[in-house]
Amino acid sequence: MTARSAAAIVSLGLLCGAGACTNFYEIPIETPIQPKLDVSAFQRILVVGFITGGTEDVDANLETVRLLRSQLRSKSNLRVIEAEVLPLAEIAAGQGRSAGEITPVAHLPQQEGQQPAAQQPQDPPQQQDSPRIRTEKDLERYQSIFADVAFWKKIGEEYQNPLIVTGTVLFTPQQTSGFVTRNQEGWDNLGRRTTAPVRVWMERKGFILSPKFIFIDGRTGTTIHSETFREEILYEPRQNTPALSSYFDLMDRLVPSFLGSLSAQKIRGTRVLLR
Repeated sequence: MTARSAAAIVSLGLLCGAGACTNFYEIPIETPIQPKLDVSAFQRILVVGFITGGTEDVDANLETVRLLRSQLRSKSNLRVIEAEVLPLAEIAAGQGRSAGEITPVAHLPQQEGQQPAAQQPQDPPQQQDSPRIRTEKDLERYQSIFADVAFWKKIGEEYQNPLIVTGTVLFTPQQTSGFVTRNQEGWDNLGRRTTAPVRVWMERKGFILSPKFIFIDGRTGTTIHSETFREEILYEPRQNTPALSSYFDLMDRLVPSFLGSLSAQKIRGTRVLLR
C-alpha cells in the first residue's frame, strides 16, 4: 500500500466518522443543454404534417401536429404557424404514382365473352383511399417526398420561409410473452406482511412508437436535420388502456428530446452538501 493510498483511506475514514454529526443539505441545480440546431435565422416554425401508419385507432398525423405545436408555443421562441395539417401520406402517394414509384392496382384481364373495356358502363369516379401503412417497409415507399426540394420550397414561400417540421410516425400494437419479475406479497410467521420478487410467465400487450422528425429549411427546401426515436410500452393482460392514452404516454417521453433540438433546455437535479 502506497503512502498516497493510505492517506486517502484515512481521509475517507475521518469523513465517514464526522458524518455522524454532520448535516446534509440538498441543493437544487439546473444544467443547461445547448440546442442541436441553430435556429437564429428563423422567426417562424411550421409543423406541417407527417406520414403515419400502424394502428388506425389513432390519427397519428393530426395528434402529433397538435401536440408539437402546443409544446412549441410555450417552450420555444419561434412563432408557431397555425395552418391546415397536410395529408402528407396522400400527397406522397400521388407523387409516387406520377413518378411510377408506387404502382396502382392492375386491371384484371378480359374474360372470354366479356365486352371490351370501352363498351363497359363506366362507374363514377371514386376518391382514392388513404395509403395503408403498417410497417417500416411500407413507409420506405413514401420517403422520396422529403427529398423533393421544390415541394418544400414552395411551402416555405407560402408561409414566409419558416423552419418546417415533418417526418414519419409509426404507432403499432405489439404483443409479447415471457418471464417478468413481480413483487409477491405474503406473511411471515409473526403475521407481518412481506414482499418478495418472483418470476412469472406473462403475456402482455402494448404499443411501439417510432417517430422520425425531419427539419427542413423553408428558404431552400433542403433537410438540415433529422432524428429517429423508438419507445415502447407494455401492459398486463387485465389492464385495458386506450390506444390514444398510450400514444400520449410515449410522446411525453420524446417531447423533451424534440424540443432540445430547437432551444436550450435545462435538466433539473439536486446536489448534496455537507455542513
